[in-house]
Amino acid sequence: MQVAVIGAGAAGCFCAVEIRRRLPYAQVTVFEAGPKALAKVALTGGGRCNLTNTFQDIKELEDAYPRGASVVKNAFKALSPEQTFQWWDNAGVPLTVQPDGCVFPESQDAMQIVRTLERLMRSSGVQLVCGHKVTRIHQDLQLEIDGLDEPFQADAVLLAAGGLKEDALRSLLPSSVAVTPTVPSLFTFKVPDSGLKALMGTVIPDARLELAGSGLSARGILLVTDWGLSGPATLKLSSYAAHVLAQSAYKGQVAVNWLDADPAQVREWTLEASSRQGRRQLSGYRPQGLSDRLWEHILKRAGADRSCKWAEIDKAQRARLEQALTNDLYPIDGRARFKEEFVTCGGVSLDAINPRTLESKTVPGLFFSGEVLDIDAITGGFNLQAAWSTGYMAAVGISGKLSHM
Repeated sequence: MQVAVIGAGAAGCFCAVEIRRRLPYAQVTVFEAGPKALAKVALTGGGRCNLTNTFQDIKELEDAYPRGASVVKNAFKALSPEQTFQWWDNAGVPLTVQPDGCVFPESQDAMQIVRTLERLMRSSGVQLVCGHKVTRIHQDLQLEIDGLDEPFQADAVLLAAGGLKEDALRSLLPSSVAVTPTVPSLFTFKVPDSGLKALMGTVIPDARLELAGSGLSARGILLVTDWGLSGPATLKLSSYAAHVLAQSAYKGQVAVNWLDADPAQVREWTLEASSRQGRRQLSGYRPQGLSDRLWEHILKRAGADRSCKWAEIDKAQRARLEQALTNDLYPIDGRARFKEEFVTCGGVSLDAINPRTLESKTVPGLFFSGEVLDIDAITGGFNLQAAWSTGYMAAVGISGKLSHM
């Protein structure tokens, strides 16, 4: 009995191990186009591997998964984040939780995750074949593979090759499998504003960003870089607005709320500053959480005289300052990748699969997991959790199907 796994990433390797645990008599072969397995996992979390999250700050699953939350919810019934903790602990990888809910191995070394999965594949008898690209999956589960003279006939196939572009997916899959257009997600914004770039290295602990005209917003830590805006708030917004920004060729406007505060709250602060700090200059009294450099920049954006005293500003000046604090508009002129990491929005349509098994509705025996599905998440370990859970869910589905053959 032959099972082919296409893609030696997190979802594919995890699934392969779980299939062998359930079907020790099955031959499981993982095909990887690249030179080695789990290359992306080795880079994630800045080399520390943010492999899941406690979900403590997630009110609705859609907040973490802009696309695919319903399928992820089903996958969590197969392997929840809490069960993922236990899985890795049983594998000999103790985990540690950060205050923000991000979860890392105690070693803070992504290679521990890589080595553990590689060890489990070897010990369970999974065959790993690197440097061989699967170029076509036929309706009967026959695979065409670069470098192999004969096609590979499988009884079940898992496609777990994340990051494939739409054209590559369409050429790989049978035509009956629907594909959603793929675009990048999790990227930073290029902002051609010299005043903003002069603030390079500034960190704003609590900010809110909104893509002007879209109604999409995100909050969190904001980082000003030499090319524009980065940090969790930017990455979240890029995820929520992935399709919108792609359609506009990554051009538009981003509104920065430097305090993540409502206009009424900011108005209350400026009125209090005028009454209680009236003798101080505008430059000498600023909102908590803003650096001196950033405050000077905001005053300049508002057209305010830094030497003016708080008691002397008029109604129009106060309104401009409040606007600069809560709705400071900047042009977006392109995107930049987030370090070495890259997430793709889009992929195999969720309408094309059974949401409880991840099996294709039109190609029996063809399953999907991980990023190849139209599932993606914000940064913080959520994408890897989706990989573990969908990989586990697919393993259950494949094992159940083959055990009845």
